[in-house]
Amino acid sequence: MLLKRIVNFEVNSADLNWYQELDDQWIIAVADVVSSTDLASRGKDRDINFIAAAAVAAVSHLLKPITTLPIVQFGGDGIIAACPIDLQARMTDVLAALAYWAQDAFGIKLRVGVVPVKELKVAGFPVYASLQQMGTQNAFGLFLGKGITEADRWIKDQPERQITPKEGKLLGLENLSCRWQPIPSRQGKIISLIVDPVHEGDIGIQHIRALMDQIHLLIQERRASPLGNGDDLSPPSHPSIQSLKRELTTPSTQSKAVRILGAYLGSALLWLGWKLGGRFLSIDSKRYLNTLVMHSDFRKQAGGPRMVLDLSLEEIGHLLALLDKGESRNEIVYGYALSEATSLTCLVEDFQADEHVHFVDGDRLGFWRASIMLKEKKLTRR
Repeated sequence: MLLKRIVNFEVNSADLNWYQELDDQWIIAVADVVSSTDLASRGKDRDINFIAAAAVAAVSHLLKPITTLPIVQFGGDGIIAACPIDLQARMTDVLAALAYWAQDAFGIKLRVGVVPVKELKVAGFPVYASLQQMGTQNAFGLFLGKGITEADRWIKDQPERQITPKEGKLLGLENLSCRWQPIPSRQGKIISLIVDPVHEGDIGIQHIRALMDQIHLLIQERRASPLGNGDDLSPPSHPSIQSLKRELTTPSTQSKAVRILGAYLGSALLWLGWKLGGRFLSIDSKRYLNTLVMHSDFRKQAGGPRMVLDLSLEEIGHLLALLDKGESRNEIVYGYALSEATSLTCLVEDFQADEHVHFVDGDRLGFWRASIMLKEKKLTRR
């Protein structure tokens, strides 16, 4: 199945015409960290983001030869992905290996599982998928329809769908890094936002589309990128000890000494190019920082919008008022969290060839904190 590719998020991300319904030849893969509350209280938030980004990397490595641009989405403390059913056995192995690695390297439990799209459709929950194009080499998965949130819920609520951790080969993690310090808000606060439709089917999707149109009128989302336009970003001159420790947990054919040297050298060259006005030798730091913004996933759809935005307090007030109106009409339910800064995890294969993507979350697990509010609201509505 050749999916459509969305370039203009504001106009097309909630338009079902830009999506295709997944048929019975697909499965939905889910991974999410267990007990994030306790882990966050112990300062493990960056580890959690790193594990989620590693899941994107490993699943993307499996899918790339088959789907060209993998349909995978980062969610702060986990991922969702669409996978051809022919790869179910291999996907199961990858998810089992990820769960084993997360527990072994970080002492963190990663819950993983798969749900056949066929079962979701029988239950009345279709899944619509598209790709958000990020340059020529990169894309993120986008999803509409209640099927995607139901798949996540089924795996949480039905232990028989969960995959047992098992040691195995993990590929695609060598270029994963978490070297950026939290990036402070420029406008006022960082808001992490999750919105779900109340109603199923076309009505729910129509409500999400109407909401997105209103949000676009209220907020200039490109200006609200938590990374700005790249001009205000200052890359780290060297990796921290903690970030190096995370990177060294990932499998690699290189020795630890070579990897450490490469991390220090790569960071130093990028920083030096930025310090000298944008370029050092063949390193075009300015171009990388500008494309970093374009290749970041601060906006996405997973049944409803999931966004990390940098807004003024006044804009946040207007946005919450808009969302409250949607809730009062019983059209949507939402959760949000505020942060002082943005967390960034990177998957950089070749930054000079624009082969790099960047996973955004509100600092201190903004998406997870927003999901807690959303979950509590849903419980009170039952």
